[in-house]
Amino acid sequence: MHNSTNENTAISDYLINVIKENPNIPTFLLKKDGQNGFAVIYANDAATSILQPFEQSSLEKLSNQLQTLLVSNEKYKFHQNIPFNIQKHHYKYDVAIMLLENGIEMVYGVTMYDRTKDEIEKSILKRYKDKYLSLFNNNLDSIISVCENGNVLDLNVITSKILGYDPKILVGQPIEQLIEENSMRNFQLMVKQTLTGYATEMQNCLIRHDNGHYLPMYIKALPIEINNNVIGLHLVLRDTKTESDEQEQLYYLAYHDHLTGLWNRRALKEHLRDTLMNAEPGTEISVVRIDLDRFKMINESLGYNYGDELLKKIADRLGLYIDKSNNLYRQSGDEFVFIVIGKTRDETSEFAENILIELSKPLYLDHQEYFVTASIGISMFPYDGKKMDELLIKADQALYIAKDRGRAHYRYYQEQMNLAFPNDALMESHLRRAIEKEEFSIHYQPQVNLVTGEINSFEALLRWNNRKFGYVSPMNFIPLAEESGMIMQIGDWVLEEVCKQLKYWQEKGYRPVRIAVNISPKQFVQDNFAVKIHEKIQKYDIKPSSLEVEITESAMTDMQDTFTTLKELKDIGVVISIDDFGTGYSSLSYLKKYPIDIIKIDQSFIKDMELDDKNAAIATTIIQLAHSLGMEVIAEGVEKDRQVEILKSANCQKAQGYLFSKPVPIEDINESYMQYKKP
Repeated sequence: MHNSTNENTAISDYLINVIKENPNIPTFLLKKDGQNGFAVIYANDAATSILQPFEQSSLEKLSNQLQTLLVSNEKYKFHQNIPFNIQKHHYKYDVAIMLLENGIEMVYGVTMYDRTKDEIEKSILKRYKDKYLSLFNNNLDSIISVCENGNVLDLNVITSKILGYDPKILVGQPIEQLIEENSMRNFQLMVKQTLTGYATEMQNCLIRHDNGHYLPMYIKALPIEINNNVIGLHLVLRDTKTESDEQEQLYYLAYHDHLTGLWNRRALKEHLRDTLMNAEPGTEISVVRIDLDRFKMINESLGYNYGDELLKKIADRLGLYIDKSNNLYRQSGDEFVFIVIGKTRDETSEFAENILIELSKPLYLDHQEYFVTASIGISMFPYDGKKMDELLIKADQALYIAKDRGRAHYRYYQEQMNLAFPNDALMESHLRRAIEKEEFSIHYQPQVNLVTGEINSFEALLRWNNRKFGYVSPMNFIPLAEESGMIMQIGDWVLEEVCKQLKYWQEKGYRPVRIAVNISPKQFVQDNFAVKIHEKIQKYDIKPSSLEVEITESAMTDMQDTFTTLKELKDIGVVISIDDFGTGYSSLSYLKKYPIDIIKIDQSFIKDMELDDKNAAIATTIIQLAHSLGMEVIAEGVEKDRQVEILKSANCQKAQGYLFSKPVPIEDINESYMQYKKP
């Protein structure tokens, strides 16, 4: 090849200058060389780097292709996107055929474009598309894709078989036309939550078959994201009549509030933690805590059934404000929380004002008008803190001030609000002296045999009466003890006192009883935990079976270490129970692997079970699961006679709660429950 014009003086200087002005685009000029050949008369450096390594074969290939393009009587001709492969590179080129001024020479300008990368990317995209379609079409679960406005985008083959619809008819139709009226509220809530970017679930949604009857379905809703924007969702459907996976049901319960269907406190903490971790620089995030004013009065005057109905109506109103930037959670009782993403302080203020206006509108129940107001506390990331707990606490402090200063308005967190709350450092210093100053005591809550009415076991519960703060709630000082590390010392004191009490009853000849002791996760993971238990049993010479070690699911994070510790405890002879069952550990596999004696159903599963058939069914499922594995079941938080009837019908062995007795001092236990053994 030659980068000169000497071989053909007829070539226009203009043409070569044009090529030189675009040095990065591979371009060269050809002329006829013999009957079937072509010769390169000019090539820029970019073209030379392509053709030079295999010039002869490349030119021959080009020659063959160019022969088919010759049109003798045309002065100008342009051919575009002609494929041309060299080695593993895939080019396309454009050819401009130019008849020069003297009419003698035909000159061919060739511009080449490397399409190798494009072809590879197309191949990769096609492979991903094929994988997606394979997963979608061959899935054994029914899947319906829905766009952001609620219309059906697509459905897989099995959906047509299960629901009977022709895809051509269903695509483009609103998905809500398939949902039964009583399921609509929770379905709409699920869709709203999913469009904020979180996968969501729904139990027992009634979906209409093409022939008109309704099928109960368990639904998983998965957001469809493109470039970090949610553009729709996939609905994964399963027939609940054949659904036997208790783990999925318990997982759903662990993250949803049973009364309103909203996300619960556990979901709030996990979602807020993830949102803060993934926040882009400059993003503002608000924690908006909403507490209903004087709602206790409504419960006391109308009853809890009416109160629950009003809470559901209030949840529906708040649900109107769920969108891609706002998600809603039921924190507890009459308290709700919004996580608001990407709104400025002014926009958040407008949001809070709209909430207050919405809640001030009358509510109707049984044709009677009621009014409910609310107070709101707000903290903002990153100004008020960057950690989940810090933002939640500061929003709570702002809420406290809003309630204290007249209710029915909102407040942002301010630094001086800390002055209205007990100093954690001061409380910690008092906590460290609590054992020394004999401020701790243990109360005992009876566990009642639901068949016989007998009481032969109790749960030991720690109480703290401080000389400065008075009675401090365990919800306040236990987390402080955990965080400061004092829980180890306090836990050892509780074990010591319980063993002393068991020894006392044993020496006095009282009837045999068992006491359950709550064990902190930090205590449980100690290397010598089982050894400590054994030493205390030997020290007080008590029966190992009279002591029950109660651990939470969250303590069992390491399967091998957990199994080793539990086996050591079983070898000693103590009873092992799992507290707050269904609210912590996400796998049920440990139930069959670990030597567990008792499952304690968390009180959140017992509350309202007499009003909601689904809650009752859930508790029954847990009881049946435990019995199938040879375990005893104790229900916590029992407060109503109807709850006892449901539990008895499910063959639950024991229950504890305020219906039978609140936790009471040891003197009351000795007087009311303990008896001498019959000779």
